[in-house]
Amino acid sequence: MNLQGKKVLAFVDIEFEDLEMWYPVLRLREAGACVDIVGPKAKHTYVGKYGVPIESDFDFSQVEESDYDALYIPGGWAPDKLRRYERVLELTKQFHQNEKPIAHICHAGWVLSSANICKGYTMTSTPGIKDDLIHAGANWVDEEVVVDRNIVSGRRPPDLPAFMKAFIELIHAK
Repeated sequence: MNLQGKKVLAFVDIEFEDLEMWYPVLRLREAGACVDIVGPKAKHTYVGKYGVPIESDFDFSQVEESDYDALYIPGGWAPDKLRRYERVLELTKQFHQNEKPIAHICHAGWVLSSANICKGYTMTSTPGIKDDLIHAGANWVDEEVVVDRNIVSGRRPPDLPAFMKAFIELIHAK
């Protein structure tokens, strides 16, 4: 599927789940999308849980939701850090309000929960944050990928192929 001309913002912070960062970034870029890595600091190297690095392109203050077609949030321990930044929550809410695709996997649902955008959505995640999503108003299900309107959710690394297929299709459809 061709995503030429599409731009995706991907959040990053330390201890992201390595596969859940790199696999989606590479799949999106292979499909032709421009993916900007955005973290607390610009041009900073962040290291994943298993030691794989990635460099940010921008910091949170340097980006605007209106410049992007979709938002990607990787799992790992990074989402617990990301949800503490008001700008991350603000951007996440803006993507949601404008019905742009948002994809989250594993623990990344924490960001959506803190942004208060889960109510009434069916979602999946790692079972470890099932209760967090339910308390945030989501209908939690144990499936490899769930697409509910503009939100795509996945459980863990083995689900990445189905998860990314669904995310790429949703971006293409918008």
